[in-house]
Amino acid sequence: MLLNPLLKTSADLVAKQIQFEKTQILIADGDRALELIGRAIRIAGYSHIQSPVTKSQRLDVNRFIQIQKKTGYRQSDSMSVQHGLSDGEDFDCIGNVITQDRTKHQLAHQGFLVERQSGVPKGAKVNGGSLVCQSLDRQGRIQNTTLMNGIHALWIEDITPPNPSEAGGQKLYKITLQMTDGRALRLELHRTFATRNLL
Repeated sequence: MLLNPLLKTSADLVAKQIQFEKTQILIADGDRALELIGRAIRIAGYSHIQSPVTKSQRLDVNRFIQIQKKTGYRQSDSMSVQHGLSDGEDFDCIGNVITQDRTKHQLAHQGFLVERQSGVPKGAKVNGGSLVCQSLDRQGRIQNTTLMNGIHALWIEDITPPNPSEAGGQKLYKITLQMTDGRALRLELHRTFATRNLL
């Protein structure tokens, strides 16, 4: 009888430790995903000095970052980014080196969207959706690669001030990523990123 309270306390501590560890894993995965999205936003519209984007292309800044609202899993938003290549090594959102043959019209493509988790039998309970990274293959076709699971939703909001000079001529995006373990845990992570090349 005396052991029952001790066993219950131990079980509670173990459950809390497991929940804490799951939370830390979700936060680490979410931070990694947000950093990849932020890197894509920062490089959007980049043009090498020896192969500059034409004036008409430069004027159409919406061409370099496109946001599609409520098109993915659980009404998630999606984003596609275009940019030129630098002198060094450029990488896509999954770490592949981007070469000239992996561009279209001299521009690399990176995209982020949330889809229903793949590989789950129909009717089975899913652990959120999958964050998908898009890039171009060697034939210039879009290829999708799953970055991570456990995504409840992704929202992308353009928060650029009405007066562009307030943002230094750049665009500001607030990214909200909702992570889940498919059960009790649901975390919401927010980050704001600014473009650097849309002048």
